[in-house]
Amino acid sequence: MAIERLIILALVASTLISMASAIPGTATFYTVYVPSACYGFQDQGTMIAAANPALYNNGAACGRSYRVRCTGPTNNVPNVCRNGEITVRIVDLCPGCGADQLDLSQEAFSMIADPNAGRIRIDYNP
Repeated sequence: MAIERLIILALVASTLISMASAIPGTATFYTVYVPSACYGFQDQGTMIAAANPALYNNGAACGRSYRVRCTGPTNNVPNVCRNGEITVRIVDLCPGCGADQLDLSQEAFSMIADPNAGRIRIDYNP
């Protein structure tokens, strides 16, 4: 019984640490996935994202995975967020993205938010 409580405590602590280290930012979406800055014409699926120039870091972010969660709207679209978080892999550069912005595939964006919003607030972490 003590071991079970210890395991549960460890899981709760890791969740709290993960949430505390999340990076606040914004997300938009895009629809043309190939070619990509990281993988050229190789199809990388649809749970993907393009990184802002700082995060992209001359390609160092290619292949890294990030957990992304919608935290709210950036405009007047009500009830924009959908429950849960997604995991996306960086496959491209978003040269027009601002600091702490991710450009998600339309499929990834749609899983966490209403695409009619266009731009949402997010928390993300590796």
